[in-house]
Amino acid sequence: MNICVFLSAADLSETYTRPAREFAELLGKGGHTLVWGGSDVGLMKVVADGVHEAGGRLVGVSVEFLSDRARAGVDEMVVARDLAERKKLLLEKADAVVIMVGGTGTLDEATEILELKKHGHTDKPVVLLNTAGFYDGLKEQFRRMEDEGFLPRPLADLVFFAEEPVGALAYLEESLGIQ
Repeated sequence: MNICVFLSAADLSETYTRPAREFAELLGKGGHTLVWGGSDVGLMKVVADGVHEAGGRLVGVSVEFLSDRARAGVDEMVVARDLAERKKLLLEKADAVVIMVGGTGTLDEATEILELKKHGHTDKPVVLLNTAGFYDGLKEQFRRMEDEGFLPRPLADLVFFAEEPVGALAYLEESLGIQ
């Protein structure tokens, strides 16, 4: 399975790097491919390192203005013209999506995939990995959107909230019929 991971390129504490590394190892050991923003810095590097060390493939999609941060020696690297093309390519190459901790770029990527799902333009499973309760506020906001009629589909049809890496991967494998 090609798993697109949206996540931060920032250097973060062990609170966030430990679960990211754990997910990466599960992904690699499962024979899956990481599809990610291609950067070799911060949390992106942690995940790419973990997948690579565990035997998984790496497919990066960088963007021209960040190409100096792109990881060398990957199985495939594409450099997009801009962020919109990057998101499009990431989603095209993925069978499923995992949203890890991140900033505004990650939030942009997350809401785009949920918007596409809401309107029936994709049926790819999406997991929001809620490490250390990072997305508790967003989860509450999504529930409010659902409760007050802003979502035409149930929230559970759009995204699965996982608290631990093993639950995130199990959900994806089950959703796609992989055992």
